[in-house]
Amino acid sequence: MYTYKTSGVCSRSINFDIADNKVINVSFEGGCNGNLQGLSSLLEGMDVNEAVKKLKGIPCGGKATSCPDQFATALQELVIGK
Repeated sequence: MYTYKTSGVCSRSINFDIADNKVINVSFEGGCNGNLQGLSSLLEGMDVNEAVKKLKGIPCGGKATSCPDQFATALQELVIGK
């Protein structure tokens, strides 16, 4: 299980697992519950690199980052950058 402490967004952290380079068991602590449950469901089983490609750079409400962007950063730092 990976845990990533977010920065600059409403959610406080993201928990997830990786199996066979696929994202599984994604959950966000805090943030917009419905949106983040939807994002978690859409990410389930997605290839790590594909998830980064789709989510990196998405802003939120005038912020330079978002929960999806923070998840892409988590994947880059904790999984890809290992």
